Amino acid sequence: MKNSELEQIAQQFIAAANRFDTQAVLELFAADAVIEDVSVGDRFKHTEGIRKYFVTFFIGYHTSTKLLSLDYTGPDQVLAKVDFTGDFGHETGGLDIRVNDAGLIAHIDAYLD
Repeated sequence: MKNSELEQIAQQFIAAANRFDTQAVLELFAADAVIEDVSVGDRFKHTEGIRKYFVTFFIGYHTSTKLLSLDYTGPDQVLAKVDFTGDFGHETGGLDIRVNDAGLIAHIDAYLD
């Protein structure tokens, strides 16, 4: 996958998250996708898990995400360094995004710095 395609996927995810558009977020993920977030100590699997994660931590905390940088870490992988603000205050962190052959997000390792 080209770097420009990975960048577009990361930007689409952040834009949909900032609009609190659950459907648009879910459309970016494979049905068997996983989000592992060490900052909350949990793993969210498949469409329902991804929905729960998004509703709880993005919509629930009114999270706004700003992309700071992208590092291409593999042929289908990009690390998005981000700035989060919301009801919790302010944090920086990362979204290590892996994309499958269909161009859908298969896995995100999320963390706070």
